[in-house]
Amino acid sequence: MTVAVLPGSMKPLLAPHLPDWLDARFFDDADELLALAPEAEIGWLDYYVNGSTATIEAVKRAEKLRWLVTIGAGVDYLPLDVLLARGVMITNGTGLSAAPIAEYVLMAMLAFAKDYRAVMRMQDRREWLNDSPGKRQLAGSRALVIGYGAIGREVARRLRAFDVEVQAVTRSGGEGLLRPDEWRAHLGRFDWVILSAPATADTRHMIGAAELAAIKADAVLVNVARGTLIDQQALTEALAAMRIGGAILDVTDPEPLPATDPLWELDNVHITMHLSGRSQDTVYARAAERLLANLEAYRAGDPPQPLYDRARGY
Repeated sequence: MTVAVLPGSMKPLLAPHLPDWLDARFFDDADELLALAPEAEIGWLDYYVNGSTATIEAVKRAEKLRWLVTIGAGVDYLPLDVLLARGVMITNGTGLSAAPIAEYVLMAMLAFAKDYRAVMRMQDRREWLNDSPGKRQLAGSRALVIGYGAIGREVARRLRAFDVEVQAVTRSGGEGLLRPDEWRAHLGRFDWVILSAPATADTRHMIGAAELAAIKADAVLVNVARGTLIDQQALTEALAAMRIGGAILDVTDPEPLPATDPLWELDNVHITMHLSGRSQDTVYARAAERLLANLEAYRAGDPPQPLYDRARGY
């Protein structure tokens, strides 16, 4: 029997469909997770309750682990050196939250364009506005999408439906696409710069002082990737000096963003607290379906998907 350690919250979705060759052991709290982890060959060890670090400790204890499952798209928080040294396969949640994140991007862009925050403030104060506080239109604007994976493609598809001209950046480039060594020369063309690239050594602080200086003075930077993609100090300075139009930050560095951080005080910043992927109620059902399909592949000796690629860093 192959031992699989799985979240107790997933039991109703998984238990009726698990194959008979699998010895499924479910955990409901951090103590159970840490106790079960050492026997796991397959481990879905996600446990994010009140900032718990139990997942990281469980991974370190899981010395029999051959395949690690995580629902998150990014795996940079995991002890990758330990996992890779043991030859553990890692599958992440790439694509599971692409649609809700893309919806969140569109919502946030529209809210920024129309200054919907000001409208809601007036409603709270029971004051009638005679004119719109926001005059931007998405139609006819240009967006640069840096990172054209599942999330980037879903963002681009929705923006094109709103008559936004979209230019995408991918690792390999291709017809109509920009490569990582090309996009900086075009920054000044875009009204929106949207980050949906993975967090790797190559993407760390990819938006710094030089890039912010090259962005249009009224352009808006949108980040739904990781906070580390932006030099946050440089961004804060650019926003405070009104050198760019604004920023929509679903992610920051660090998280949670400290209450004393000056970003909170800037009127041209919308901070959405890493909620974009959580704005749904179907991710766990899709994750369960993916795991069940991957179990059959694993049993047949095929690698589960999507598989973390050490060379690419995602």
